Amino acid sequence: MTSPDQDPRNDGMPPDRPRDPIRVGIVGAGGNTVARHIPGLLARDDVEIVGVCNRSRESSERVAGEHGIARVYDRWTDLVAAPDIDAVVIGTWPYLHCRVTVAALDTGKHVLCEARMAMNASEARAMLDASLRHPELIAHLVPAPMSLHADETIRRLLADGYAGRILAVEVRDGDTFLDAGAPLHWRQDHALSGVNVMSLGIWYETVMRWIGEATRVTAMGRTFTTMRRDAGGRPSAVRIPDHVDVLAEMACGAQASFRISRVTGFAPSPGAYLFGDEGTLHFADGRLFGGRKGDPTMVSIPLPTPPEAGWRVEEEFVNAIRGIEPVTRTTFEDGVRYMEFTEAVARSMTEGRSISLPL
Repeated sequence: MTSPDQDPRNDGMPPDRPRDPIRVGIVGAGGNTVARHIPGLLARDDVEIVGVCNRSRESSERVAGEHGIARVYDRWTDLVAAPDIDAVVIGTWPYLHCRVTVAALDTGKHVLCEARMAMNASEARAMLDASLRHPELIAHLVPAPMSLHADETIRRLLADGYAGRILAVEVRDGDTFLDAGAPLHWRQDHALSGVNVMSLGIWYETVMRWIGEATRVTAMGRTFTTMRRDAGGRPSAVRIPDHVDVLAEMACGAQASFRISRVTGFAPSPGAYLFGDEGTLHFADGRLFGGRKGDPTMVSIPLPTPPEAGWRVEEEFVNAIRGIEPVTRTTFEDGVRYMEFTEAVARSMTEGRSISLPL
């Protein structure tokens, strides 16, 4: 691939100027890829999706037929090696993220990788190292989505002193009862998900955008159904917890708690509280609430756009390739930080001790 300043697909020209299309290959056409990435890319007139490789030939052909994709690949390595592909979108489960990302970057392809970044912190750092070897290429992670429309407002309020000094953070996610008879989900399969636990990494990435990173974590977790049947009906051990409690010391001085669970039926809606010495912010169900010391109650705080309007992942990726704007959510550096937090939680649960960050 030519360098960014030579490539007409990456020239920063105004959008009304004609240019060569960015040619994209899809590795792993999972739910988010089909619902978000493929439509988002096809909506642009300067992008072509030229190939797809899913878990089976049948599913690859189905996706290709539904979205008008010309080529189907049986092996992701062949797609990544294709000389006429400029960028690779990785929508597989985490077990393949590192291998596909490193191979794509090393063959001159830009990368948009689905979250969670990797199986563990070591893989995340290998992906970051590959991106640093190729600074001319865009390496972009799909961001935690639920607060994209609210992040700017929350950061502005915090910077303006609405809550004062943040003292405590409380995150809860999970309002269902344990389903002991359900089959093994890929998120419960350590071979596919690694150290990732339910929505823990998603919420930590979100909190990290608002107030920064953790410096130490202490965690306890429990798997209540230790065996489930996999897709083939075979009994399989479950190593990923059904319930986890995490206490974290934040670099800003606050103490944070994360409770992520599949067993807390009738719990409050998933959300996060930011408690300061002058006020409180509460984000839940896509809405933001706040109250200051002396107020009788919390009130709804207007957000500038509806939740779906905060999603700019495909636009940001394409614009970054063309040199129009940088990737802001989420960089590979951010991904390493949230994967180190997630691995620290796993180590703390296993070893029964606090783990300092960064690892």
